[in-house]
Amino acid sequence: MIGSTGLYSSQMTRSPSPSHALASWRTEFPTFERTTYLNSCSLGALSRASRRRVERFLDQWEMRGAANWYDTWWGDLDALRQRYAALVGAAPAEIALHPSVSSILGVVASALDTRIRRKVVTTALDFPTLPYQWLPRDVELVVLESPDGISVPLEMFEAAVDDRTALVATSHVYFCSGAIQDIGGLGSIAERRGALSLIDGYQGVGQLPVDVRAAGVDFYCSGGLKWLLGGTGVTFLYARADTTHALRPESTGWFAHREQFAFDPREFTPHEDARRFEAGTPPLLPVVAQLGGLDVLEAVGAEAIRRVTAALTEDLIAGAQAIGRTPTMATTAAERSAIVMLPSADPAAEVARLASAGFITDARPGHVRVSPYFYNIADDHRAMLEVLDHG
Repeated sequence: MIGSTGLYSSQMTRSPSPSHALASWRTEFPTFERTTYLNSCSLGALSRASRRRVERFLDQWEMRGAANWYDTWWGDLDALRQRYAALVGAAPAEIALHPSVSSILGVVASALDTRIRRKVVTTALDFPTLPYQWLPRDVELVVLESPDGISVPLEMFEAAVDDRTALVATSHVYFCSGAIQDIGGLGSIAERRGALSLIDGYQGVGQLPVDVRAAGVDFYCSGGLKWLLGGTGVTFLYARADTTHALRPESTGWFAHREQFAFDPREFTPHEDARRFEAGTPPLLPVVAQLGGLDVLEAVGAEAIRRVTAALTEDLIAGAQAIGRTPTMATTAAERSAIVMLPSADPAAEVARLASAGFITDARPGHVRVSPYFYNIADDHRAMLEVLDHG
């Protein structure tokens, strides 16, 4: 038993021999009884802790219905805000909950006055959700092109951001290359020009330690889908108190209302904290699944996860190079995340062939995408590379 989270170490006769300090956590994820899972950057593996929390939630729903709201589920929402805050080095009052990053971006966009500062800066490497939010709006969207298809130098942001810029919106880790951005540098560039910064951390926090205060960014968003092991339907927004809590979103909902239970249709006063960026009722099933994922991540530790995944990544890169599949990647190990892009003439076919052999990966244009996590061991990707090499 680990503290009050209810985690436990179970034994599986089919579990491989540990090859690093965190390998014993593999038994927390039953998928490894059936598959070799190497696709955490698309969907984190389901933990026993999340399943237990979801089953308990369903029991509560069945037995007590809406009576759970005030003495149980409301506390789950508060707990999730607090634990997300701790995960990124923020205060709980700086966290808002949402069902998706698209929902977050819509609320943030509605809070910005773009009549004078009309420019939004993003990149061609960012997940399309970021530019999609701005294309229908009456703003000047600047999409920075990558010189190498891997990253965008800070100097390009420096040249693009000026006193007409409202927002710099880009990724912590590029989903299409695995390259890590210097979010502290991005925050500084935006601040010097009087702009706000928004970091999409969906491929960042969970696999990387994050300190939003040290980075100096104004907004940071992520969610349970990938590295936070919470599944679909739950995300969060960090909104820096001293630069964003005076904003008043025009896209809103009753969870953003300071007097939520007054039910007055003629008056709306937003929360004084980050909850002003919330909207409707959060989806409770994903919330409790995410709490289970955080049970695991908090017990493992962010620094330990980064050490293990970095080592697995470098071993995977070396193995891929040995079979002539040199990954599309950042130059140095410090700039590389645990997203490894293996060049492929037909990625969909190769991902299907790997799946038929029991290896779960993903396809992106021109690449097979592989993403080891702390529950993987080197034998996972070495065996996967053998299948690729002998296809």
